[in-house]
Amino acid sequence: MEELIANRYVNALVDVTSNEQRIQFEKILSVVSELFNDNTVSEMLSSPLVTNGQKTVFILDGLGKKSDIKLQNFIKIIGENGRLYLLPIIARRLKQAIQKESNAYTGVVTSSNVLSDTELAELQTSLKTYTGSTISLTQKQSDLDGIRVSVDDLGIEVNFSKQRVKEQLIDFITKSL
Repeated sequence: MEELIANRYVNALVDVTSNEQRIQFEKILSVVSELFNDNTVSEMLSSPLVTNGQKTVFILDGLGKKSDIKLQNFIKIIGENGRLYLLPIIARRLKQAIQKESNAYTGVVTSSNVLSDTELAELQTSLKTYTGSTISLTQKQSDLDGIRVSVDDLGIEVNFSKQRVKEQLIDFITKSL
């Protein structure tokens, strides 16, 4: 239900802003949504003892007096309706809308080894051929014995594991005998 409500706000924001403003607003809203990870701030923003007006003023003070008037009005509307708790979802959905509009997405490559820039570029090119979208990949090291590529906003996850290949090879040999 929260996702549907957030989508309505994002659609309204997309309708009244330029592409540059959307990108700027997404960056600001992402920073604001990180505030919700702080227990004190999250508790204050979800407390029934604090009025919606006080919560809205708290967020607006964090933005500063020089912030865009459209963004201020957007947050005021969300605050008046008692839906400031939706800001993290709105920030995520706005980012998804921008990515869809520009057909450019971000993804993560997880592996035990660090890939070279050339290998990473080849992987991005392969994904572009497969999806038709520009995908920018970042690397994350883990103890995974293989490689995993995930682009959450496109619903893509590719996993190559040495253990899985061994199991499939053994299974194939067993069935062949």
